[in-house]
Amino acid sequence: MTSRSGREMRELRRLALVRGVQTSYFDIRRTRRIPPPETLLAVLRALGEPLETFRDAPDALQRAEESAWNRFCPPVCAAWDGVPAPLALRVPRAAGDSRARIRISLEEGKKLESGCDLSRLPVAAAGKGAAGDCVEKRVPLPWKLPPGCHALRVELRGMRADATVVSAPRRAWSPPETERSGWGVFLPLYALHSRRSPAGGDLTDLRSLADWVEGLGGGAVATLPLLSACAPEPFEPSPYSPCSRLAWNEIYLDVERAPGFAECPEARALLSSASYREEAEGARKSPLVDHRRLLALKRSVLEPLARRFFRDGSDAGEGYRRFLAENPHIEDYSSFRAAWDGRGAPWPAWPSPLRDGILREDDFPAEGKRYHLFVQWALHRQLRELSSGPRKPLYLDLPLGTAYDGYDVWRNRDLFALDASSGAPPDDFFTRGQDWGFPPLHPGRSGDRGHAYFRACLASQMRYAGTVRIDHVMGLHRFFWIPKGAGPGEGTYIRYPAEELYAVACLESNRHGTRVVGEDLGTVPRYVRPAMARHGIRRMFVAQFGMSPKPERALAGIPKGSVAAVNTHDMPPFASFWKGSDIDDRVSLGLLDPAGAVREKALRRKVVEALSEYFRRKGRLPGKAGNPGAERALRAALAHLAESGAETVIVGLEDLWLEPAPQNTPGTWKERSNWVRKCRFSFEEFREMPEVVRVLEEIGRIRVTGPAFGCTIGGCMSNPDRRRR
Repeated sequence: MTSRSGREMRELRRLALVRGVQTSYFDIRRTRRIPPPETLLAVLRALGEPLETFRDAPDALQRAEESAWNRFCPPVCAAWDGVPAPLALRVPRAAGDSRARIRISLEEGKKLESGCDLSRLPVAAAGKGAAGDCVEKRVPLPWKLPPGCHALRVELRGMRADATVVSAPRRAWSPPETERSGWGVFLPLYALHSRRSPAGGDLTDLRSLADWVEGLGGGAVATLPLLSACAPEPFEPSPYSPCSRLAWNEIYLDVERAPGFAECPEARALLSSASYREEAEGARKSPLVDHRRLLALKRSVLEPLARRFFRDGSDAGEGYRRFLAENPHIEDYSSFRAAWDGRGAPWPAWPSPLRDGILREDDFPAEGKRYHLFVQWALHRQLRELSSGPRKPLYLDLPLGTAYDGYDVWRNRDLFALDASSGAPPDDFFTRGQDWGFPPLHPGRSGDRGHAYFRACLASQMRYAGTVRIDHVMGLHRFFWIPKGAGPGEGTYIRYPAEELYAVACLESNRHGTRVVGEDLGTVPRYVRPAMARHGIRRMFVAQFGMSPKPERALAGIPKGSVAAVNTHDMPPFASFWKGSDIDDRVSLGLLDPAGAVREKALRRKVVEALSEYFRRKGRLPGKAGNPGAERALRAALAHLAESGAETVIVGLEDLWLEPAPQNTPGTWKERSNWVRKCRFSFEEFREMPEVVRVLEEIGRIRVTGPAFGCTIGGCMSNPDRRRR
């Protein structure tokens, strides 16, 4: 271990605080954790501090404190409801009596200009920059700005600084009372299959599911992210590690509804060929979705469509040109994907200058680029059709990050901390902690660019979705970084500019008429939920997280206006939870030690007993004391959610037939094939199952009219083993 002095350690911690690195944090049990000095050193390096050893900390601290005063004005300013906060200008003391010139270029093109005599303003703070003594003066801006991201420029005594002003409504968009969704369903789209798409669901299946739910009175269809996957090799099926958060996955494209299919004999012949039917039949028989096989099948049909689309250098007219204008990254993304296809390897294995973000036309096959342009255009058309009408039924999930090998990191290398990984510290559920395997966004560099990347990610989702859930919303405030080569227990939190990020989210939410939900599960600092409430970000309530072994409060209160569900895609299905089989599963995977399993099983038995008694007292379970079984308990839990003040109740469809297998077990990307299991029943099967339809209809009735006395939902559920295909 490298020797270090007390002064070096003190200044290392001061440097960490200056750079937004938490030198201690509270875990899920409210126990204070203090990261070791080695963690602070490694995380500061990942942030860009030139630290080789602890001895470098004092000089680095001096530079960091000076750099805070060298910056003329902050890179991002929030203007809530169009009213900018006073602009904090930091200038040399000798310039503190000068006149500042301030210009704003609005998104719409209009220019605003004002001047300010700094000598009339008091000194708000003082410090020392590289050029000596500095003062901070807070300059009021005289305008009420329209919504948008506007360019600001300040000039003073030969100095100039540029910034972004995010002018946003203080609260995210909210639909009128009469248009609120009330309830909806959840199912991963890859798991949804039908007679017309037996190998895995597509956007036409999602439209059919949305229409069916709407016919039952529901208003939302939630699914996992539909973003582009890293392919062909190494292939990553996780929807939470996409190639890009700005592009869509062609596995979900309905090829028969792609532009030009009806007029393309070659594509139609391929789709009806014996070889295609044989491959499709093999995919149909598998209980798992073979993403590689399905992508290859679809590509074989989409390639002739792309060739026809671009034949003779023509395009599809104004709609296609408008699509490219609204998505300026798509051409660059398509070049990147064509280069990956051509080389058969991700960008870290490419030679320079390709690896460094420079692609020339002869670095990739032109036909490959045209293919990816075509599929993104086709996906846009089908997503737009799905989101048309008085309501946008899609409830989409914005993942936390993007794959290291993917487009977003390649193109925006400096925006990501490549020497760190995102994750979560150890807790009761994951005793080893979690390493999610993707690089975190660098908060300072994101701000330097006006948070344009985060803004584009939100806009891409909100263009089509009526609701967008921001995964791990605590990441707007702080994010857990794990130094490269370390484990989750050796990480710590980095602070993020929360108000700036909320402003971006509220702006895009109101622009697109999209509700925002924050996934506020797990270790939630006390300041997060009040901030969400201020900005109209809906909370989540998940019943399996809100259960207690005490009968008088066996289920936590459901926050008014929240989005409520029994569980999430990262949790065991209700049947597995109720029986406790998920605990044994976690032990077998090494996620929970045997001693922890004994404690958790004892606690789970108490929770099941307490919840059963609680529901009996509420009149939702008939009979005497004892375990009522998973199916009755599930119906009681759904009735409880439906009767609450939650704005929306989301029902996991697979829970309705007591599916025991999870779609994902977090932390097992090496041990288990996640994100590939098909739904046990096809769409045509489950939409006719009385036990499914009856439950959803009753939820809809309760949501509209309120509970009946002694309300329970549905009748007896079938044994799923009797209904296996």
